[in-house]
Order: sequence, then structure tokens, then C-alpha cells
Amino acid sequence: MINGEKIKINHLNLYIGKEHILKDINLVIPENQLTVILGPSGCGKTTLLKSLNRLTDLNPDVKITGNIFNGNEDILHPKIEITQLRKKMGLLSQSPYPLPMSIYDNITYGLKISGRRRKKFLIRRVENYLRQVSLWEEVKDRLKDPASALSIGQQQRLCLARGLAVDPEIILADEPTSALDPVSSKDIEEMFLKLKQRYTIVVVTHILRQARRIADYVIFMYLGKVIEHGPAKQIFEHPQHEMTKAYLKGAYN
Repeated sequence: MINGEKIKINHLNLYIGKEHILKDINLVIPENQLTVILGPSGCGKTTLLKSLNRLTDLNPDVKITGNIFNGNEDILHPKIEITQLRKKMGLLSQSPYPLPMSIYDNITYGLKISGRRRKKFLIRRVENYLRQVSLWEEVKDRLKDPASALSIGQQQRLCLARGLAVDPEIILADEPTSALDPVSSKDIEEMFLKLKQRYTIVVVTHILRQARRIADYVIFMYLGKVIEHGPAKQIFEHPQHEMTKAYLKGAYN
């Protein structure tokens, strides 16, 4: 792979039954940048995102061909250990799904499963990850409270902290602010802008204004195809494809 690439996708095709969902996808996702996948509803954005950590495997009717390389490793190879793959790629969903346990236990859950159980270590890690998502000062005095008692915006940041606790390389986010109020959405955007210094981040969004605020790199999709991709400044200021130009002017939304 070329230096600076994190993920390389070659001739990716995905079918659900007889329906061709992703059509000959070829692209590169840069390392330590925030890549946004844009496009109208139903164009394949979420399917492409979930193919990166093989959540598409959960559908028995899915057939997938091509290659997705994370470094030199083809994650579509049948011998890939799926659990280890998903540890490398944390997923933030549209709505937060905290585990039905305390704030503290949400963060330590993955650490304990991997055998890290020393109390002092866990306490340090809980503080570290909650600070990374700017949640520590808000919850440090109620770590034993149920996570469900948090606001929706706080729950989303907690879910992000829980994902970071298993030391991923990549953060995948599927419309992560769609269920949030404007203030909480701004908090998540600011988290991403800080975290991209240490992680590669891929965000699906239908909010054009948000994409303009946060994207370093943009992938524009339509009807299962990648129409155009490149640095955000190039895509937003000098798009090459007529469909991209139309989308940025408000068509296809």
C-alpha cells in the first residue's frame, strides 16, 4: 500500500440475494484523517461502512467479492478472525446503545474480556477514555450510576469511549449525530476532530453542512457506486462529476 493509506478497496461487489448493492468499489481511505461517505438515502453508504468490519456477514443472503485491505491484510479472506478484526474497528451507531450496566462497567467490559482486570489499571483506563470523549468531568462522581441515566448525547460519547477502550485502529460511525440535539452533535464532531490525530475515522452522514465542517476526505456515492472521491477541499470546491455537482447543490437529497 502507498504510504498514508489505511484501507484500500479493490473491485468490491456486494449482493443481497439477487440485488446488486455495492458495484465495483475501488478507493483508498487515508490514515489519520476523517473520511466522510456522502450520498442520498439508499445509495449504499451504510453497507459500505459495515463491510469494513464485516458486519454485513450477519445477513445470510449477502455475497461479497473483491478485496478490502487493512494494511497488507485482506479482511475478506475466509481465515480472518472476525472478533479480532472488529476490535480494530470500533463502530458508533446512529442511536447510542450503552450496555445495561453502570457507566464504569461499560468502559471496563471489553478490557475485562481481554483479561485486563487489575482494579488500579481499570480505574486509570476508565478516566483516560472518558477524558478522551470529554465526559470525565460530567460523570466522575457517578461512575456507578446506570449508563441509561445519561442524556442521549452523553450516552453516545460513552459508547465512543467504550469503543476506544479496546484499542481500535479505526473508528466507523454511521450517522452518529442523527439522534442528537445540536449541542450534542457539536460535541461529537469536536471529539472526532481531536481523535483523528490517533485514529482513522470513517463517518457516514447525510448532512452536507456537517461533512463540510469535519471532512478531510470525501467519498460520494450514488446507487451503489462511488461516483467521486478525493480530498474534501477538492470535492467541495472543484467537483469533477456532474452528479457530484448536482448533489452539492441540493439534488438527490
